[in-house]
Amino acid sequence: MGSTASNGPDSPETAPGGAPRTTAALPPSYRASAARAPAAARSRISRAVLGRYVFCYAMLLVPAAFFVLFRVIPIVQTLRLSVLNWDLISRVKPFVGVENFRTLLGDSNFQLALSNTTVFAAATVVASVVLALLVALPLAGRAGAGAAGRRLRFEGAYQLIYFLPFITPTVPEAVVWKWIYDARYGILNYVLGLAGIPPAGWLIEPRITLWAVSIMSVWKTLGYNMVLFIIGLRAIPAEYTEAGLIDGATGWRFFRFLTLPLLMPTVLLVTVISTIGAYNVFTQVYVMAADIQGSPGSVVRVLIYDIFENAFRFYRMGYASAEATVFFAIVLLLTLAQFRVLRSRTE
Repeated sequence: MGSTASNGPDSPETAPGGAPRTTAALPPSYRASAARAPAAARSRISRAVLGRYVFCYAMLLVPAAFFVLFRVIPIVQTLRLSVLNWDLISRVKPFVGVENFRTLLGDSNFQLALSNTTVFAAATVVASVVLALLVALPLAGRAGAGAAGRRLRFEGAYQLIYFLPFITPTVPEAVVWKWIYDARYGILNYVLGLAGIPPAGWLIEPRITLWAVSIMSVWKTLGYNMVLFIIGLRAIPAEYTEAGLIDGATGWRFFRFLTLPLLMPTVLLVTVISTIGAYNVFTQVYVMAADIQGSPGSVVRVLIYDIFENAFRFYRMGYASAEATVFFAIVLLLTLAQFRVLRSRTE
């Protein structure tokens, strides 16, 4: 009845005789209400979209403020202090330009710290990436090894065992490893003695200490890199794996020509993260090698320790800021170089 009444002879949508009216033939009030309806709908949609944007930006405002406060501002302050003769005692902090950087380039302690840090980073990055990949391959199943796709029993337990050192605080781990490396009572020298190998001063001889700390650092970061590789291996599409198996690719050929090329984005991520972490080494060196940090020449000195000593032991904040600026530039250039080299292999 309602439909018949609305479309009857007197309806504004039909002309006399039942023919539909054109828009121009409709009454002015009807045309105005019809025009206002889409506008109102658009207004409601616009308010809803605006509300979502306001909510999202409001939620991002707090973390963005923390990022600016604890990241951007300290970086800007470091750059500013690097061109000043700034210390914690003098009231006058004169502008010295690039004098801090000139002194830094001729500083034997900085050169030694840079050399030790570079050797440490190269050793730990290569070892941790390679070992983590080797551990991740059997735990990832078919995608990693090109085998029958059967996973290991107690796979979660293995992953937990490897990952625990990464989430454990570094200081107690360094103390435990210091006991292991102890020249007189350490378990490492005891085991070596059972094999007829003479004991070594792992944390007494400075040149051996750097390698001892490197072993501990590889052990700590191995689990984290392993998890990243497992995620990358399991993200490889099953179609590629099945195609490789059908073509007869197994073992090394499967890994070399199928798994590794598809895993290069993960290799890039792990390498960059490991490099940045290795160049920021401080805690394990400070805890394990504290007994010889003050020895003649300070052979185990690393960059972060050198910055820490200049800033909080000698109160040379301007000089330490210049050293931190050079350190930041080195890490940035290394990261960009790794992106350029490894990303070209992923395309």
